[in-house]
Amino acid sequence: MFPVNHILQIGGLWLLATFIFTEVGLFLGFILPGDTLVLTAGVFAKEGKFALSSTIFVIALAAIAGDNLAYYIGRRLGPKVFTKPDSLLLKKSHINRAEKFYEKYGPKTVLIAHFFPVIRSFSPLLAGVGKMKYAKYFLYDLIGDIAWSIIMTLIGYYIASQIPHINTYINLVLVAVVAISVIPVGWHLYQKYTKKKQPKLE
Repeated sequence: MFPVNHILQIGGLWLLATFIFTEVGLFLGFILPGDTLVLTAGVFAKEGKFALSSTIFVIALAAIAGDNLAYYIGRRLGPKVFTKPDSLLLKKSHINRAEKFYEKYGPKTVLIAHFFPVIRSFSPLLAGVGKMKYAKYFLYDLIGDIAWSIIMTLIGYYIASQIPHINTYINLVLVAVVAISVIPVGWHLYQKYTKKKQPKLE
């Protein structure tokens, strides 16, 4: 596990903002624990180490900045990357599917993706690749980032208020929270996989 307590103790809100920004803006969601840092920041706020309002503001601002950078990269580089129809991994058809998907489900996806680790890291990029209208993307991303910042920080704040000395076993709590958020995605993918495996009736 990442030493989230040490990260926040050493770097404070500045380092927290850097991690939140790079999680999405530089696509490091696989190794930078955005959710765990935000939850721990909520714990720190309850302990009086951070001001709650400042913590939520910094998290939301960093998330919005990172998301918009990722969207811009996807919008600018997406068409250039997907220019080889015969490429094994990168195909023109992928970008066409992304455009259709974000045209139909863009707002819902942008909102909900904030609450799922890893998926959150790539949703803005795909929205850019899919050419989702920026004004619509910005609005729904803004709502999602603010909601995510408030909810996740307050969860950490609430946990700290209910469990004394939570820092002693904060990692176990964070693993449980992240696992719970991933379960719906895993279940959806499993159902989709099993449905494909079922033989078609003639």
